This record gives sequence, structure tokens and C-alpha cells, in this order.
Amino acid sequence: MRNWINAPLLKALTSPAGFTAGLGREPGPSNADDREGQFKVRTAWISDVHLGTPGCQADALLDFLKRVECDTLYLVGDIIDGWQLRRSWYWPQAHNDVVQKLLRKARKGTRVIFIPGNHDEFGRKFLDHSFGGIEVAEEWIHTTADGKRLWVTHGDLYDGVIQCARWLALLGDSLYEFTLKLNRHLNSFRARAGLPYWSLSKYLKLKVKRAVSYMGDFESALAREARKRGVDGLVCGHIHHAEMRMVEDILYCNDGDWVESLTALVEHADGRLAIVDWGQVMAGQDMPFDAPLDVQPV
Repeated sequence: MRNWINAPLLKALTSPAGFTAGLGREPGPSNADDREGQFKVRTAWISDVHLGTPGCQADALLDFLKRVECDTLYLVGDIIDGWQLRRSWYWPQAHNDVVQKLLRKARKGTRVIFIPGNHDEFGRKFLDHSFGGIEVAEEWIHTTADGKRLWVTHGDLYDGVIQCARWLALLGDSLYEFTLKLNRHLNSFRARAGLPYWSLSKYLKLKVKRAVSYMGDFESALAREARKRGVDGLVCGHIHHAEMRMVEDILYCNDGDWVESLTALVEHADGRLAIVDWGQVMAGQDMPFDAPLDVQPV
């Protein structure tokens, strides 16, 4: 374990007792919020939370974890941002609360499966272990209620930049953090002007031709690997772009992130899948939890 991880987090990652005692207070009792467990689904997937960074929307995620009740919760990588913590330590109470809420869900019967990504790759040292009831796995095959088999992976292992030019990935990560910082100042001004939130980095990724091409290559690479594995589809994160569509004969699902888009993927009791935009929920808009798929089922 690298020496940049300080004692509280190291204790939290390597012992169940540390999980419950090393990271500060636990969120209040479940009856403190009458919206607790408001939405019930069979399965939920979240990724790219980036705890340990100023850009992490921990309060929004905590609201999601309180209000969404599920049998299985997948943490699909980049939950803790080790790259950023290595550069400078940032760990406010809200980030503690998210960790404690995850542990509390595990204790109360939700199966929580953590699949490490590139930013929390230190978790790969603990594959096939369980900490505080949270299982650590390299990948997973999830079977939906209607029988679809979905391969669950963060996706970084199929990213050519991460695998072949790590220095470029680190540079890109620093530039991304700068964009998020600029975005916070921009949206502070927009809020004072009565304008809604707007994501600069999301806009740039969707407008820059090379970024769009990169996302397409990433999706195609994962679809090819899923096809080799003989599954019906896949669930991933990594590129911070929530999407659900068919890539030829493979159902591609990306659950997005909790830095910009505030999205998750959920499975209903009958096996239907949907992307949930939690920013809309928090803004008081009706969220179509029961909306049909916008792609044809496999």
C-alpha cells in the first residue's frame, strides 16, 4: 500500500472495524428523513463518485442512497479518487457520510459489490475480500430478473490511453480537475444570475470531435469484449457519460458519474433498466423511474 494513504483511510480500507470507526460519525437514523427508501428497485449501479475531490457531489449521492432502496448495489469503480488524494488530501465530512451510508446499507441487508477502477486501483489488492460487508471483485456477471446476463466492469482496462500512455491519462486528469474548478466558479455566477447549472466539461467532451471519437472507440471495445464473454450486455463507468443503447447485438449501459451528471443505472423488479438523472429528482422534477427502455431489450 502506498504511503500517500493516511492512517484513517488505510484503516478504513483494511479492516471492518476501521470502516465503522476510522472515518468519523455515521449518518443519522433512517427515520430522520421521511423520504428514506422512497424508491424501491431490484438493483442499482453507481460509479465515478471521486470521493476525495472537491468536484464530488457527495450531498447529492447521499440523498440518492437514502431514497433508493435496492437488493444489490454495485459500486462500479472510481469511488475514491486515489490519484487526487496522492496530490493533496481532501476529505470533508460529507465524504465520510457517503462511506458510512454504504456500510449501513450493507449491514441492513443490501448486497454491496465494489469493483475498483483506475482511480481507486489500490482496491485491486483486496479482490475477493469483504470489508464491512462490502465485497471487492475485479468484475461481475449480473443476471437481471428477466434473464439478461450483464458483465459489470469499470472499463479502464479497455481504455487504450490508460493502458498505453498513463502519463497522458494523469495529465488529462489534472486538466479535468482544472475544468471542474473553472466550472464551479462559472456556475456560482450563473446561480447568482438565476440561471440553472451547466456543465462546461460535459459540453466540451460532447463538442470536441476527438473526445466523441474516443467515447465511441471505448464503447466498441467493451462491446467486443462482452460479445467474447457470451453475455447479453454490459454495465460500466469510467468516461462520465451516462448512456444506454445497443452496440450491434450488445446492450451497452454506462451509469455516468457523481461529479457532473449525477446519474445511476437501476433495474426494476421485472428486469427493466433505466438511467436515473438524480439532478432532476433533486430539482423536484418527476423522474420516470417506470419509464420503458429507450432501446430494444436483448
